[in-house]
Amino acid sequence: MGVYLHDIPLDQALTVLRENLARLGLPGRLGEEILPLGPELAGRVTARPIFARISAPHYHASAMDGFAVNAKDTEGALPSRPVILKVGDGVRYVDTGDPLPDEANAVIPIEMVESLDSSHQAAQNPRAPDWIRIRSAAVPWQHVRPMGEDMVATQLVLPAGHPLRPVDLGALAAAGCFEIPVARKPVVFVIPTGSELIPVGQVPRRGDIIEFNSIVLAAQLEQWGAVAHRSKIIPDDFHKIQAAVREAAAQADLILVNAGSSAGSEDFTAGVVASLGELWVHGVACRPGHPVILGAVKKDGADHLTTPVIGVPGYPVSAVLTAEIFIQPLLRRWIGLPASRGEEVEASITRKIVSPGGDDDYMRVVVGKVGGKTLAAPIARGAGVISSLVKADGIVIIPSGCQGLEAGASVRVRLYTPLRELENTLLAIGSHDMTLDLLAARLNEKGVRFTSANAGSQGGLIALRRGEAHLAGTHLLDPESGVYNLAAVGRYIPDRKISLIHWADRTQGLIVPKGNPKKLTSLANLADEGIRFINRQRGSGTRILLDYHLSRLGIAPDLILGYDQEEYTHLAVAAAVSSGRADCGLGVAAAAYALGLDFVPLFQEEYDLAIPNDFLTLPLLQPLLDLMNDAGFQDEVRNQPGYDPTRMGTLIAELG
Repeated sequence: MGVYLHDIPLDQALTVLRENLARLGLPGRLGEEILPLGPELAGRVTARPIFARISAPHYHASAMDGFAVNAKDTEGALPSRPVILKVGDGVRYVDTGDPLPDEANAVIPIEMVESLDSSHQAAQNPRAPDWIRIRSAAVPWQHVRPMGEDMVATQLVLPAGHPLRPVDLGALAAAGCFEIPVARKPVVFVIPTGSELIPVGQVPRRGDIIEFNSIVLAAQLEQWGAVAHRSKIIPDDFHKIQAAVREAAAQADLILVNAGSSAGSEDFTAGVVASLGELWVHGVACRPGHPVILGAVKKDGADHLTTPVIGVPGYPVSAVLTAEIFIQPLLRRWIGLPASRGEEVEASITRKIVSPGGDDDYMRVVVGKVGGKTLAAPIARGAGVISSLVKADGIVIIPSGCQGLEAGASVRVRLYTPLRELENTLLAIGSHDMTLDLLAARLNEKGVRFTSANAGSQGGLIALRRGEAHLAGTHLLDPESGVYNLAAVGRYIPDRKISLIHWADRTQGLIVPKGNPKKLTSLANLADEGIRFINRQRGSGTRILLDYHLSRLGIAPDLILGYDQEEYTHLAVAAAVSSGRADCGLGVAAAAYALGLDFVPLFQEEYDLAIPNDFLTLPLLQPLLDLMNDAGFQDEVRNQPGYDPTRMGTLIAELG
């Protein structure tokens, strides 16, 4: 009769398993395969970060059924003084999703248009009258989905280690990603053993036991992302079990032998494993699940251990618990997934929200825990912005009759992201920077979720003051001193100790079409006749930089065509230029080159991270601090056009 090698604590058994798997070269993901995008990829896990190949939409698209017009042609239209337009080159009927004609920059919904054709003409061609009458002026880009509204080419769509959901597949398709790198599914063989076992469907006799553990185990394996194979029932015979394990080892990444792991006269699993390889553990101090076996065997012809084996206890509850403790974490690690599930959570909204009072409003949010508070930061709400569902941690439902929420209001979030992952989420609010996508991808590899909301440099510092973020990216120039960020942090966060840590020096300039057809060379060109500009939002560091230099040049904002047209990211500015919506915009070089545009360098600026001192010692922040001193990561940032990370991680000052 066999005996247990020894009874060891659970954490020690897990350590033994982890260390021995590393010795076998199996510490993490098993590998990847490239598969065509399709519905069958749902549930698969991304093996690498995936970046958008095209913008979505990749053209200016009508958001309504109606008439595409140039907004200038509708100026002065009032209910009492309508404007009459001839349908033709400058006015065209469009359906939802149609490309916007080159000469148009707005869409008037069809229900807001009066046809002036005769009733006979209207009946013959209701959607193409000769003349239309409107009673309200259009504004530029109303009812239009501009190019890049959803996603801009080269932006991060999904990080590595992300389980693909149906909305993710749509986002990948919209981003032009059709060949998807996914983690290879582990192949696991389940071998049920026992002379008393009979298969499902056979009528049991006295002493027979219907074998169903392998069904349960295989279902768990499939649910956890593996490919499960169930062998036929093997009787309690050492050599037959040995042969079954040897045969499985030729194909399997992991073998589960169910039953035969105790110390009875017919419990052969430990001996079989030892005969074909090494026995690491036989007996774990947990109940149920005490008689667990951990080891590995060699494939035929191999001179080293190749395939781990877990002896799973025969009692059903013990089998399930053993699978949850030992197998699920192993499989998740092999396909790059943490184990967790979602639920609902109470949170505080981070900014004021205006909502249509007549509708239930499903607002997408990112969620994080900062200083003991659960916070929900609203993200893009457009009906066509599928990337907002990719980024969302959950949904807040604002009920009909409620016209909005004040900042700090308590809301209930229906989570997409498991609640336990929110404990492991870094929440950043502040200025957009393209290298934050690189940071998110690298932190995800280290098991930390990095979630950011683009609110501008000022908005980020205000969020820190309110305790609504772990950190804020900022590049606010002080006009008096010419120094970045110090004055702004002191002004917006006077009563909290803040460490200002340098991230990167970067180049700001004019993003222009390929070849710079307007021959722009400086900000002074923005006041030239006919130059269409696309601006950043108020409170952003780029907007403040622009206003500072315009003031020095003596250029009034109202002299710049498009000064009031705003975007929230550098990539969105680049998309506006790429699509022909604007002739130029102020942004970083990397955004221009990402979309194949040209760049006129103008200014060097300092982009820093403002982090409250009481957060610097959090384990959650340590991977970020480590990355800032990682030469490999610095090289990734340096490879982005216009970035110099030489001083990355340098403490600029402690304030407050």
